[in-house]
Amino acid sequence: MYAAILNQKLVLAVNEAEQVNRGIKKLNQDYYLCPSCRHRMILILSEDKTPFFKHFYQVKGTGEKEEHSQAKILLCTALKANGIRAEVEVSLLDQQLRADVLVENKLSFEVQCAPLSEEEFNHRHQLYKQINIKDIWIVGKRHYLKKKINQSQEIFLRYSPKWQWYYLEIDPFKCLIRLKYNILKAAISSEIQYDVKTFPLDEEGVAELFLFTPVKKIFKVSDIKDQKKYLQKQLVQKSKIGLKIGSLLYQLHYSIDDIPKELFLQLRKPKDASPILTFLQKKLDD
Repeated sequence: MYAAILNQKLVLAVNEAEQVNRGIKKLNQDYYLCPSCRHRMILILSEDKTPFFKHFYQVKGTGEKEEHSQAKILLCTALKANGIRAEVEVSLLDQQLRADVLVENKLSFEVQCAPLSEEEFNHRHQLYKQINIKDIWIVGKRHYLKKKINQSQEIFLRYSPKWQWYYLEIDPFKCLIRLKYNILKAAISSEIQYDVKTFPLDEEGVAELFLFTPVKKIFKVSDIKDQKKYLQKQLVQKSKIGLKIGSLLYQLHYSIDDIPKELFLQLRKPKDASPILTFLQKKLDD
């Protein structure tokens, strides 16, 4: 749609886009309305199309398809408003790969709202490596991090010296991007600790995200009871980690009480092995 209502007047997308490009106004800080249904609309900037307005969905229960579509458009529009060359849905490698938001032919933002297997993730990640494009994954509601991290979420983790291990979440219905950074995992369980910074999903928010430099926070674990209880549960249930540690304890003639207490208090990087497993293996090797 190429027109919208602003302050009870009809405005054209091309004229609004010109004011944004000239720095007269910020992108989508005005509240545009649809001339037909009077619901909110947003201005979309595109390199290969005339600027246009699109309905802004802010409805509870909106499905993953609409979440994915709106997230891509809002992210791409915010990047363009910062003078960055970005495109939505770009086919690569003879259509073997489709980038959600391709930036300067060097970086791809992959917006993942639906389920994704580790095999499919690795396949897409390797294709990006083949063409020297860095893939950054931003997840929708289904994959939001809470107090624990599972294997299906770990694939979306990325590392930078500035943010350490981090995780990006997008909420297109509230127009937000969340950065969860300095992610650390408990000694034996899947419990995690992290810092959070939220940015508006607009021109200024995306610029702030790129420039954000946090003050590193030191996390501490004050109680080992939960970690010991978790380990005991894994041993009883004979889980994968329980079988590994159980075998090492048996070979060393150790009990849980023989494991140094400080190891239960140690936080690890998300993809590192448990310090308890490392300790026991080293003892056995020695």
